[in-house]
Amino acid sequence: MTTRMTGRISRVLLFGPVLLALSSCRSHDFPEYPANYREFAYVTNGGSNTVSVFDVVNVRLDREIQVGQNPTGVSANPKRNEVYVVNSGNGQSTGASGSISVIDTAKNAVAATIPVHRQPYFIDVDAAGDLGYVANSGSNSVSVIDLKARREIGTAGTGEGPGLARISPDGKSVVVTNRLGNSVSIFAANGHSIPVLRKVIEGCPGATDAVILPDSSKAFVACSGGHQIMAISLAKAGDANNQARPDALEAMLDVGHSPVHLALKPDGGELFVSNFDSNSISEVVTTTDDVGGAYLMGSHPVRGLVSADNSLLYESNFSSQEISLYSIDEGKRIAPSIHVGQGSIHVGDGPDALAFSSSGRLLFAVDARSGDVAVIRTSTQSLFTLLPTGRQPNAIAIKAFRVP
Repeated sequence: MTTRMTGRISRVLLFGPVLLALSSCRSHDFPEYPANYREFAYVTNGGSNTVSVFDVVNVRLDREIQVGQNPTGVSANPKRNEVYVVNSGNGQSTGASGSISVIDTAKNAVAATIPVHRQPYFIDVDAAGDLGYVANSGSNSVSVIDLKARREIGTAGTGEGPGLARISPDGKSVVVTNRLGNSVSIFAANGHSIPVLRKVIEGCPGATDAVILPDSSKAFVACSGGHQIMAISLAKAGDANNQARPDALEAMLDVGHSPVHLALKPDGGELFVSNFDSNSISEVVTTTDDVGGAYLMGSHPVRGLVSADNSLLYESNFSSQEISLYSIDEGKRIAPSIHVGQGSIHVGDGPDALAFSSSGRLLFAVDARSGDVAVIRTSTQSLFTLLPTGRQPNAIAIKAFRVP
């Protein structure tokens, strides 16, 4: 939400407790990596038109890369050593088009720039690493990007003000949230051809985030302008044992006010809704569409991330300068083992986007207001250090690989 990203931005200086944390690091938090192993975190800085690159192995700032104007979303290719940065362009000019900066992660340099359309904000990459899908908010369209050829190969019309496009794990469906149109557009993905519109579902005010279950059977969409999320059954082709199934609205689920983000468990069994204006999260059972309950977090929870073992939810509280911990198995907020507090880890100002390192031993939290990244050790649930970014950081992606 753009209003959350405004405000005074300041650099954070490292201080005594952080230096103490650096000296007290335990070896199991940082495994021995092969000499050819590389892992980097990429943070987009909307106010400085750069991407901050952090060396995850050595936990330090590696460099800043100049990209396009107002970089927002960022995604890593699961198959190739590339990261894609969405440059939203000048939001004040209706004629300004956006672009995608392709970063070669082996060199940490921009390898190509792909033009798209007006005011894109996010990119989603298919499981094969071949195609990218970009919702162009200012053009009411979705672009399909051939990532190998590094060019746009087609566009399809959407509803008004599309926020993001999400490709299903099986590569057959594209779900687009139309924030200004209060609707969801569902397309049949046709590989390198233009997606074909299958269904438009109305009645989702301020449609923003979307997740799709691992089996590609269902999508959930956050209606941030109200207090509900949509559960949508996605189309499935028929076979000898089952009839074909069309796309259909399955349920409208009551959650808290202003649901802005959906965090799905890796196993797909539950999702957690960040209710920005209710200071809470809602827990949803994805198979039955039951809302299990609402739980208070800090002030303005904005982003959630579930651990790989499906046991713990980390929640960014944008106005509390903290990350809350919620035990999924226990169904309650818990306190870090070394923190004297009410289930939270103190970080910088305006924590928002979250990402785990590949090992899961480190959690990176982007602090949008203070202009830094908090690095948290998940073994002790404690702040390890703060690393400076550019101005107005907003999104993060992790890429691990080995060099020849």
